Amino acid sequence: MAKAQKKAFALRLDPALHDVVERLAAGELRSVNAEIEVLLREALKRRGIEVPKTAGPRRGRPPKDA
Repeated sequence: MAKAQKKAFALRLDPALHDVVERLAAGELRSVNAEIEVLLREALKRRGIEVPKTAGPRRGRPPKDA
């Protein structure tokens, strides 16, 4: 089974916009990247577009065999 990976791409932002997003991210204890993703999902949801979250990798120790 292949791991779900994030799509990487360059994003150019106005410095003032980046500063605001950076402050929002810090207040929410998120990275700037994660904050942009949240903002995009919220904006799409307001337009009636629900984007399902892709299942991320499992964290923690693997389960013990019974």
